[in-house]
Amino acid sequence: MKVRVLFFGQLKDLVGCSSDEAEFERGARLETVFQHYASQHPKLGEMAGSVAMARNQRFASASEAIEDGDEVAIMPPVSGGSDWIASAERDGVFAAITRAPIDSAALARRMQDDGDGAVLVFEGVVRDNTGGRRTMYLDYECYVPLALRQLEEIGRDILDRSDVHAVALVHRVGRLQVREASVSIVVASAHRKSAYQASLSAIDEVKSKVPVWKKEHFADGEVWVEGQWDASVARYSAAGAG
Repeated sequence: MKVRVLFFGQLKDLVGCSSDEAEFERGARLETVFQHYASQHPKLGEMAGSVAMARNQRFASASEAIEDGDEVAIMPPVSGGSDWIASAERDGVFAAITRAPIDSAALARRMQDDGDGAVLVFEGVVRDNTGGRRTMYLDYECYVPLALRQLEEIGRDILDRSDVHAVALVHRVGRLQVREASVSIVVASAHRKSAYQASLSAIDEVKSKVPVWKKEHFADGEVWVEGQWDASVARYSAAGAG
């Protein structure tokens, strides 16, 4: 069976490519794919407890079987119109990935309804330092199909459990300068308390469930920023793969 394998963030640097094609025997599982590359790149094997995997643009456990023609993604922990790389809008949820600057004011107008007493806009922006090191700029990348699906699911889940009627979640990728917004969350609700609670929940989930990675470039070097997957995301684990 032939499988296309994708690597993101620091894993792309570690294995030396962003994608590869490999042949596997019938009955192979996602753990087989991981071990294939871990045997060539020992540092990948050392990260077994923190990486997540996806099969055909959906998170999956290491024990899931693969089939010929599958697309497999191996992902490190997340850091967190014509301009959209990908977007979706349905039933009060707008989700998008973009390379263009995010227009949060336009998003707010898009989601607002006449009955809203609160329209809350949150932007996560690039700051000029981390741990005392001067930040020059950030590079963001993501697994677009899965990232968009996760943004949509987060938005729908928030609508189901919160007293809000509309949510927009937009993440930017590419190179961002200091003060530019990397993510924008817009929540529209009849009441402010509901909007604040939903906004906080949304950004927390975006940072831990959406496959987006960032490389921080300092005046004296660069580093991929490693965060942590949400507990709900299946991770590859050498101890539990079998």
